[in-house]
Amino acid sequence: MGKPIIAFVTGGYSAEAAISYKSAITIERNLDTEKYHVFKIDIRPDQWVYTDAEGTPYLVNKEDFSLDIHGERIRFDAVFIGIHGTPGEDGKLQGYFDLLGIPYTSCDTTTSAITFNKRYTVAVAAASGFHVARSVHLFKQTYKAADASEVDLNFPVFVKPNNGGSSIGMSKVGEKSGLEPAIDKAFLEDDQVLIEEFISGREFTIGVFRTQGKIVTLPFTEILSENDFFDFEAKYQGKSKEITPALCSDAMREQVNSAASGIYAVFNCRGVVRMDFIYQEATSQPYLLEINTVPGQSAASIVPQQVAAAGITLKEFYSMLIDEAMSVNPKL
Repeated sequence: MGKPIIAFVTGGYSAEAAISYKSAITIERNLDTEKYHVFKIDIRPDQWVYTDAEGTPYLVNKEDFSLDIHGERIRFDAVFIGIHGTPGEDGKLQGYFDLLGIPYTSCDTTTSAITFNKRYTVAVAAASGFHVARSVHLFKQTYKAADASEVDLNFPVFVKPNNGGSSIGMSKVGEKSGLEPAIDKAFLEDDQVLIEEFISGREFTIGVFRTQGKIVTLPFTEILSENDFFDFEAKYQGKSKEITPALCSDAMREQVNSAASGIYAVFNCRGVVRMDFIYQEATSQPYLLEINTVPGQSAASIVPQQVAAAGITLKEFYSMLIDEAMSVNPKL
């Protein structure tokens, strides 16, 4: 029996495609080519394409997600999803692969769609007994500028696109007079906006994955941003300090790990996800901020740091994700 044939998909249709390409460098270097045949496929609005080592492009047949290379039909045993934003993180590609019966390394369609919507994420988490910040959800088609004055939250607040990531379009607002321009900025990125109360505390982010049917939490990271919050510049341009593993008490570590593994189970997650928490020391409780179902894998990203802290190589880790995907949802 030959090696499994894996499609590694990158790119995407949103502003986060630039981050996908950064992640792709790390992923491509660490996929085990002795164990798998790997084809990197760039998914762009104009075309889905595989480019071979000689620079020759081959378009993907979208009817069955296959390649025709010199008359040979290449069909994939599994897909490693490395796309941040749409269509790789919001459930669209997952639904497509489900229809074709091809396993993939991320959460399923439903979980991806829910977690891509920050408001729905915290609503489900709150209904399941986890702590979240109070928030207001706005829709572009019904929003009026006067609505900003009606927001009944304690300031400061965060204003952010409800769908999307990498802190693009996000603002911290100290008083109600600053809401309207922050909302307008967020609406440039999305048709929905989330306004969320600021929770004072320590910021932790944790990678969680499943292997051999068992939920595993990685050593989590404390974020110390040089900016006012963990924005795009802090995330990707070195304007933050990341401490992995975070320096905290055993009790605090157990609380964060327990919340993360519990949330992973409640949302029926697959693959590796990254969850962001604020640990409010006044109440000794972790508050969930959001779930990222396709977390960054670039040199500046957190999950690779946590994998290293766990004593696992990225090559081993990515193989664990692929093998788990193929065992849970074998190709039909």
